[in-house]
Amino acid sequence: MFTLRRYTVPVLPTGAAPLRVLHLSDLHLVPSQRHKIAWVRDLARVDPDLVITTGDNMAHPDAVPAVLEAYAPLLDRPGAFVLGSNDYFAPRPKNPARYLLPDARTKPLEHRPLPAPELAAAFRRAGWKDLTNRRDELRLRGTRVTLVGVDDPHMERDRFPAPPGPAHSARRHDGQPDGTDARALHIGVSHAPYTRVLDQMHADGCGLVLAGHTHGGQLCVPFYGALVTNCDLDRERASGLHGWPGPRPDTDGGTSSTWLHVSAGLGTSPYTPVRFACRPEASLLTLVPRAD
Repeated sequence: MFTLRRYTVPVLPTGAAPLRVLHLSDLHLVPSQRHKIAWVRDLARVDPDLVITTGDNMAHPDAVPAVLEAYAPLLDRPGAFVLGSNDYFAPRPKNPARYLLPDARTKPLEHRPLPAPELAAAFRRAGWKDLTNRRDELRLRGTRVTLVGVDDPHMERDRFPAPPGPAHSARRHDGQPDGTDARALHIGVSHAPYTRVLDQMHADGCGLVLAGHTHGGQLCVPFYGALVTNCDLDRERASGLHGWPGPRPDTDGGTSSTWLHVSAGLGTSPYTPVRFACRPEASLLTLVPRAD
């Protein structure tokens, strides 16, 4: 029951042309999942200006060709990526009740390595920006888009990259980082939305942060929502469009919060292939100018 969520985010500078950002996360793909592959391929029809994937693409040692087949119609679009723990290590059977613990993580040594370097190299060859603890930028429809990303915080691999220069040391009143032109948008990208990373990206001047990892709770209770987020993010922000650290910028005057989008993702571990009241999803974010 894959679904495409659509959001409008007033985050661009005044006068900028709208941008369509396709956010994909947590495919957890195994080669036999032909329906999922076909559904992701069909997303090219929404004609995105930018594709961002926030990791956990694989769930099988032989999944790289399947992931590239799924993304193939999108790889000629501008794109950026970070990886997640399930790009580095294969899932293994474990008690699902473990996710109710304060920290559900297992030791990487208990998992089989996956070909993450091969997948990352393929994305880079396609021209996608590798945001693994680094910065980059591109220009889309006349808007300069600066990007900052981190490696997977769930595995504590995140090392927030240093600012590009002394002028980029403070957050301006309009939510844009100092040291950029007035027509710039600054986007943060992380697999897991740990609060330490969200705080760093907010302080760095990000107007929009994209993350995945939570699966939207995966098993949700109607009228209550997610039970867990598998990180230290609050349940109310387990998926969807929110603000960080406070309310959404369209409700707080636009100066004290960053836009935060958390994708519920498209997959599950092959050992727990169940979602309840939480459909697998991708998101199309239409970025428009901020209201003055």
